[in-house]
Amino acid sequence: MTEEKTREAIDTGLRLRDDIALKKETNFKQMLKRLAKNKLAIAGGIVFLILCLVSIFAPLIAPYDYAAIDPVNKYMRPCAEHLFGTDQFGRDIFSRVIYGGRWSLTLGVASTLVSTLLGIVVGSIAGYFGGKVDMVIMRFIDIVQCIPGILLTICISVALGSGIVNTVIAMSFGGIWGTARMLRGQILLVRESEYVEAAKATNVSSFRTILKYVLPNSIQQTIIGACMGIGGTISAISGLSFLGLGVQPPLPEWGAMLNDGRNYLRYYPNMLIAPCIMIALTILSISLFGDGLRDAMDPRMKD
Repeated sequence: MTEEKTREAIDTGLRLRDDIALKKETNFKQMLKRLAKNKLAIAGGIVFLILCLVSIFAPLIAPYDYAAIDPVNKYMRPCAEHLFGTDQFGRDIFSRVIYGGRWSLTLGVASTLVSTLLGIVVGSIAGYFGGKVDMVIMRFIDIVQCIPGILLTICISVALGSGIVNTVIAMSFGGIWGTARMLRGQILLVRESEYVEAAKATNVSSFRTILKYVLPNSIQQTIIGACMGIGGTISAISGLSFLGLGVQPPLPEWGAMLNDGRNYLRYYPNMLIAPCIMIALTILSISLFGDGLRDAMDPRMKD
């Protein structure tokens, strides 16, 4: 009798799992429809996509080599030959801005991706296993989050030194713990569900249970947070480069370009205006798309 009840419970759990999977597929289509109706979100996504494409095809678009020095034509104002003018070394600012997107966007997306993936791992372990494992992980997160984020990033950058890889590590470390804490809270609500209990009853491994049953039903807010976090990460990376701790010259990262032109703001503001516009446009486009994605994925926004 006990075995029959166990089998019935397992069958019920599996049916619930299939129903939830079908419902999620329907919800995904509805989410896409709601996102498509948000014109600002679509516009933001298109602008960000264009910026990415321009950065990828920079060698085909840029009229000059970003590192080419021309002392004769330094400090030029915007003109037909140099759309954004030239800097103190005669380098074309338009070309450097285009190439700069490669470093700023790549570092921003890579740092966010690394911190999100590691946060998912830490949050999944803490939320699914609970007990002492959860307590140890959460107390460590509490300690790390007591340190201001920008201060922690600067300390790691100073310790590791400047460079692209070190910048990604420094930026990623601070973002892991917020993602882990948020995902842990979602997993605590999901792990007692019947389909998870059914998976445990059929001796499904913990890794497969987390990957196949727990994460798909709890990762929604994490995706939204990661999408909206790219803009903040790009801003922070530009700040590190402005302080001389991120990407180093002659690489034309937007924050490094601001650092190069800050002493010429009074007489040659075009040296700062172009990278400032690119940073602002990137952050604005990501924010618009992230807001639209959050509204589309919110069940309360259903028609």
